[in-house]
Amino acid sequence: MKILHAADLHIDSPLHGLSRYEGAPAESLRLASRGALENLVGLALTLPVEAVLLAGDIYDGDWRDYETGLFFARQMSRLRNADIPVYLVSGNHDAQNRTMKGLRLPANVHVLSTAEPQTITDEKLGLAVHGQGFATWDLDDNLAEHYPGRRPGLFNVGLLHTALTGSADHDRYAPCEVDDLVGKGYDYWALGHVHARKIVSEDPWIVFPGNIQGRHARETGPKGCTVIETDDLRVVSVEHHDLDVARWEHLTVDVSAATDHEYALDLVQAQMQHLPNDRLHAVRVTLTGRTAAHRMLWQRQDQMVAELRNVANDFGFLWMEKLYVGTQSEHVADPGMAGTLADLRRTAADLGADPHQLTQMINEIPLMRAALPVGVRAKDRIAPENPDWVRRVADEALQLLESLLLENR
Repeated sequence: MKILHAADLHIDSPLHGLSRYEGAPAESLRLASRGALENLVGLALTLPVEAVLLAGDIYDGDWRDYETGLFFARQMSRLRNADIPVYLVSGNHDAQNRTMKGLRLPANVHVLSTAEPQTITDEKLGLAVHGQGFATWDLDDNLAEHYPGRRPGLFNVGLLHTALTGSADHDRYAPCEVDDLVGKGYDYWALGHVHARKIVSEDPWIVFPGNIQGRHARETGPKGCTVIETDDLRVVSVEHHDLDVARWEHLTVDVSAATDHEYALDLVQAQMQHLPNDRLHAVRVTLTGRTAAHRMLWQRQDQMVAELRNVANDFGFLWMEKLYVGTQSEHVADPGMAGTLADLRRTAADLGADPHQLTQMINEIPLMRAALPVGVRAKDRIAPENPDWVRRVADEALQLLESLLLENR
């Protein structure tokens, strides 16, 4: 028996902020979640699989209209026509959807209860699916604690949307311990909520498949589903399959050898050439290394962004989302400058630790705001409430001032 396990489809998830970027492939990225679901169904039909498990967050909150739900229903009908059952639990985002309950899904889709754990068995397949969905979006109960024991003579699956013991990138919904899952005696736990693929345990198998389509630059790399193959009520293989139609990538390029910005541009282009042309790639580039071009790269950031986007356009399957200059000057401070540099570093550290002070300086000193790169200057890009943003701005300012001092000493 083959079973496809997926989670966190987030169909029609909104793409925040892309309107700020001239030439951004907003329409392609907006439709990417739909393309990934079409790929999921295509894979299920091609393998083929005997069942599909969806571990929550099918949607991304409430719909603007019914088309999102209708699209999902059409894809499930393709599986119905092949006699493939779908077992689904709602996640925290689904619980925010006020209109979801009004849409009748095809008969092959089994939506498990949100009131209490429910078990659905298929004696012909030899499958028992246990699960409970979210009744409210902020559910913080341990749902797994009340799941029933295993059904003998069947392959037992636990279907659950959970943060387990917690994740830095995700809210702690339906928390539970791994031991809570192991204690049920199931053969496989199909989890959802964490967007990065993770195998928590192999005895029994406890798996987060990750989301099927990266939604922003923090969700990088391949995205897809997990296919489980069983034999005699035992898991014999657990394999990831890519489903994404657009992929977010981070490229870190060492430009130590660069003598000017054009040389650095060539080094970035050389790395871009290694990306496969099998899908749209949205790329964030970070330049690193001690280089003679450090000051020039800082001064020409806007030009570099434009030139790199032009290079990406030539490839046809690339779009450069953002450029970070994280280089350092190749010059080394002489002993006489040690005190000045130490004072500069202390000031930068103080500003990095005080978001209010840094923001006040940017807002109250017109020349300072004017000196910011265009990408940062826009008011909606200044985020003093975000400690990471404050630290990054303070660090970038330190690097630039150090290079100016060193190169003009």
